[in-house]
Amino acid sequence: MLRRHCKSSLANKRFLLHNIFVNNSYSSRLQRCETQLQDFLSEALRGIETESLSHRAVPEKWSALENLAHLARYHQVFLERIDQILAEQTPSFRGYRAENDPEWPRWTSMPPQQVLANLSALRTKLMARLKSLSEQDFKRPGIHFRFGEMTLALWLEFFLVHEGHHLNVVLHLVRKRE
Repeated sequence: MLRRHCKSSLANKRFLLHNIFVNNSYSSRLQRCETQLQDFLSEALRGIETESLSHRAVPEKWSALENLAHLARYHQVFLERIDQILAEQTPSFRGYRAENDPEWPRWTSMPPQQVLANLSALRTKLMARLKSLSEQDFKRPGIHFRFGEMTLALWLEFFLVHEGHHLNVVLHLVRKRE
């Protein structure tokens, strides 16, 4: 009896640890998504003239504003991908390239304040969508053209890493000392 109790007790502990880990990673992921962008922008752009965001330090590279416009546009793309992952059985996705996106010229022609306002509104929309999902939804797969099958949870991690890369570029462009 004691042996059976110990085995079931161990199984219960494993179950609880797994659920704690899953729930913590779920809430941690959502918290990072909710705060990463706004926290970064409020600090990195403090005291920066919005007109300077359009300056290209290297003519063939994007400006800080173009990086932010890309992030805003990619929010729309990611929201579409979430819907597709939830609606279809393991959909496949090609890589997103802004230069091949017919919407890209519209985004690059927006003034800085409009890009920032759209980025903020799209993040709010993304957060509402993510908060409406169940843990099972986050386990649904989609196929990335380079990384293969990924759960929606991993797609969100990928989204955050991709965003972090572009925010790092923005930081270098707006805060770099000559």
